[in-house]
Amino acid sequence: MRTVVPAHPTSTLSDAWRSCVGTGRFNLALRKDYQDSLALVQREIGFRYIRGHGLLSDDVGVHRPYDKAGHRGTRYAFTYVDQVVDAYLSLGIKPFLELGFMPSGLASGDQTVFWWKGNVTPPRDHTEWADLVRAVLTHLVDRYGLEEVRTWPVEVWNEPNLTHFWAGADQKEYLRLYEASALAVKDVDASLQVGGPSLSPGADDWWEPFVEFVTARDLPVDFVSCHAYTSGPAEHVPFGVYQTLMPAQSLLDQFATPRRLLAGTRLEGVPVHITEFNTSYRPDNPVHDTAYNAAYLAPVLAGGGAHVDSFSYWTFCDVFEEENVPTTLFHGGFGMLTHRQVRKPTFHLYAFMARMGPDVLARGDDHLVTRDPASGRVTILAWQPVGGTDDPAEPESHTLALSVPVASPVPDGVGSPRAFVLRSDVDETAGNSWAAWREMGRPASPSSRQLDTLHEASEPARRASSLPVVDGRIELDLTIGRHGVTLLEIDLVRDETPPWTDDSRIVGRGPTRP
Repeated sequence: MRTVVPAHPTSTLSDAWRSCVGTGRFNLALRKDYQDSLALVQREIGFRYIRGHGLLSDDVGVHRPYDKAGHRGTRYAFTYVDQVVDAYLSLGIKPFLELGFMPSGLASGDQTVFWWKGNVTPPRDHTEWADLVRAVLTHLVDRYGLEEVRTWPVEVWNEPNLTHFWAGADQKEYLRLYEASALAVKDVDASLQVGGPSLSPGADDWWEPFVEFVTARDLPVDFVSCHAYTSGPAEHVPFGVYQTLMPAQSLLDQFATPRRLLAGTRLEGVPVHITEFNTSYRPDNPVHDTAYNAAYLAPVLAGGGAHVDSFSYWTFCDVFEEENVPTTLFHGGFGMLTHRQVRKPTFHLYAFMARMGPDVLARGDDHLVTRDPASGRVTILAWQPVGGTDDPAEPESHTLALSVPVASPVPDGVGSPRAFVLRSDVDETAGNSWAAWREMGRPASPSSRQLDTLHEASEPARRASSLPVVDGRIELDLTIGRHGVTLLEIDLVRDETPPWTDDSRIVGRGPTRP
C-alpha cells in the first residue's frame, strides 16, 4: 500500500534531538582525539550543548584547599576549566554544566565510582560546597559574560537515586545538596538556569518528594532532568557485556514520564531535559557499534521532541573511561564515533537527521518526511522498524512505498519535469564500520592501512537517480536493508543540458556492437 504524503506541512520538526549530546568526563576534553572527534560531530551534525560528569572532580583541579606555613584556606583553580570551555565554544557548542563529582578535599567519605574514582559522597560542609558553586559560576560569568552563561543550564549532580552515584542513594541528603546548590547559583545571578534531579530510569518515586521539597522551601527549579535506557541486566564477559533490550517505544515512554508525573504540580510546564539516553547503560555493550542501534533509535529521534525539550545521546565519541581504558577500537562504547573518528551507524542516523528540513509533511512507523520551505528540497528518513529482544527476528529487508510532493507548481520552462534523488544507506553491510572490523578479524589496534579501510567502510552507500514528476509528485518504492536507515534528498531537476549533447556518442555509451 502506497502512503500519500501531504503537500502541505502538518507540523514543525523539533530539534530537541540535537539540543544536547553527552560526553566522557570533563578532563578528557583536553585530549586531541576528543577535540578532533567533537569537531567532526559539530561539522556534520551540530549540537548546541554538551553535558558530562567530572567538572568538580580532582582531575580538573578546581577545589584546592591549603594549610601551609600558617596560611589556611581554599584556592579555586580554573586552568583546565578554561581550556575545556574555550575548546567547546570554539567548536560552536555550549556546556550543559553538571555539578559533580565531589572534590576529595570537600568529601564526607571515600566512596567513588568508575575507574577514574569520582567521589560520590555528600559535602562535609554545605556552606563550603555553596562557596565552590558560587566560585565556579562567578568565574565563568567573569570570563565569558553574564549573557552567555545565562544560556548554560546548571544541573545538580547525577543519578542520586542510585547508590553508585550518591552514597546510600540518600534522598534527604540529595535534597539538601539541591537546596545549597540552587541557592548558590542564584546568588551569582537570578537568571542563571538551575535544575535537577537528574534521575536514572525507574526512579518515579523520587519525583513527588522532589516537588514537595522545592515547593515547601520555595526553591528555584528552571528545568527538570532525568535519564532513559532500555537495557536489561548485564551478562558479563571479559571486557564486555551482553544485555536484552525493551522495545524502542519504552524510551519515548520514559521521555514522557516527567511531564505526566509533574502535571498539576508547581513544576508543571518547566522544561524537561533527558540529559542521558541510549539503548544500553553500559559503555562496553557491542550493540552501540551496530546498525541495529541506529535503526532502533530512528523513531526516537524522529518523535522524541513531542515529549521533552532535549534528549542527549550518551555519548558523541568513545573517548570515555568509566570501565578503564578501552582495550580495542570497537568495544561497545557509547560513542557515535570510535577513537580516531571512525563513524558508527548511529553517527549516520544523526547526520541524516541534520539534513532534514523544518517542515514535517508526514510521519509513520518507518519514515519521516520533511521539506525546506526556502529551497523546496524534500528529505525522507526511512528505517526498518526493529523491536526489543522479545520481538520476532526482523526480515532481511523492509519495503516502503511513498507518493511524495516535490513541486507545486512546476516552475516555468520545465517541459518534462524530473526530480533528482540522492539516496544514502546504512545497514548490516553498507556504511557499517563495525561489520567491516568484524570481517577484518577484530584487530584490537588497527594498523594505519586497516584504519583507512575502516574509515572507507564507514561511508554510507550512495546512489543518484532521477524520477519523472507527474502532477507535482514522484512515486518511490524503497527496499531498505536489514537494520537499515536510509536518507533520500529530493530536488527538482533544472535541466541545463546543451542542445548539442548526445551521450550515445560517448565511447561505451552507444549501442552494443554485434
